[in-house]
Amino acid sequence: MRKTFWARTVCLAILTIGTVSIGSAAAQTYDPAYPVCMNITRLGGSYYECRYTSLAQCNASASGRAAQCDINPYFASGRLPGGRQYRRVLLNIVK
Repeated sequence: MRKTFWARTVCLAILTIGTVSIGSAAAQTYDPAYPVCMNITRLGGSYYECRYTSLAQCNASASGRAAQCDINPYFASGRLPGGRQYRRVLLNIVK
């Protein structure tokens, strides 16, 4: 009986320490309503903040911080962000 009590106590202590040491895990979120996201790096890791309508707006907000602006891969709108003209490049392969 006493041996089982100590075994359960040690097992519970190891499980508790392991759970607490992992910390909180945040889900990676991309807001599909905004075309530009800022990747912000902090001491504990990095996260994305998707609330910018242009790269210029994001770059202005990222200035002086450990951050980088990226195009949102999950942007839901069919339109491309305004400002810069995007065009498709077709490659002709000659055989």
